[in-house]
Amino acid sequence: MSDELVVVTVTYSPGPHLDRFLATLAHATDRPVTVVMADNGSTDGAPERAVERYPNTRLLRTGGNLGYGTAVNRAVDSLEQDPGRDTVDSEFLIVANPDVQWGPKSIDLMLDAAERWPRAGALGPLIRDPDGSVYPSARHLPSLIRGGMHAVVGPFWRSNPWTAAYRQDRAEPSERPVGWLSGSCLLLRRAAFAQIGGFDERYFMYMEDVDLGDRLGRAGWLNVYVPSAEILHDKGHSTGRDPARNLAAHHRSTYTFLSDRYPHRWQAPLRAAMKGALAVRAGLVVRKARRQQAKGG
Repeated sequence: MSDELVVVTVTYSPGPHLDRFLATLAHATDRPVTVVMADNGSTDGAPERAVERYPNTRLLRTGGNLGYGTAVNRAVDSLEQDPGRDTVDSEFLIVANPDVQWGPKSIDLMLDAAERWPRAGALGPLIRDPDGSVYPSARHLPSLIRGGMHAVVGPFWRSNPWTAAYRQDRAEPSERPVGWLSGSCLLLRRAAFAQIGGFDERYFMYMEDVDLGDRLGRAGWLNVYVPSAEILHDKGHSTGRDPARNLAAHHRSTYTFLSDRYPHRWQAPLRAAMKGALAVRAGLVVRKARRQQAKGG
């Protein structure tokens, strides 16, 4: 098996973030790395400049804005269709957003943890926001009560107990199995990713990582949080472009996830109630976001 690693990142006019992503990647692992940029239609030239500057990068044009999970799947498929490359035999795959900055040895520390957790299908690092605070990236799966109440009341009552329980806000960082891990940075065991068929392509953006963690768990794999590995994630890069549109997409994805878990005919009233509650919440937060945008403009 080759020691070379493949890092997949999905680009959509990533700007200067991509250069910081690639520059700091050199400090994250001692292994040789190939970066596949699955480009969803960038117009800023950043992916093309990256290919010129960094010889370990490949640009894969997806043909349009396919969404995050679909673009990752296309990148992984491109590796499988390239049997001449040793990297297709690598046991692990890294998926990360282009607005990530890698901490020293962050990838190697996750690889070390993978040795300690042979049933880990996904491993994720501690994620810091740009202000240095720890982002709650290792969470419980969103049950009907805990996840539903977080979704409905979270934007209006941030200290509510359901959000705290769901996000595990009060848990000290420790290496442990969790329900799911943030898709902004994942070390994936390729066998596990292939077994569940990769990302569910119904999710354009948001919740695809929750769904992935859930399906890995149902297939007998673990999602393992590795806080000894650290990255910084400027998540405002993707969410700040059109917050109203993104919030609406988040609610659609939340309904897709929850309705999948309650699929029976007799559960139809429950699905209708969830859809209605999410629609009301979406309307409120989207209007709030648009008012804030108008003030900012």
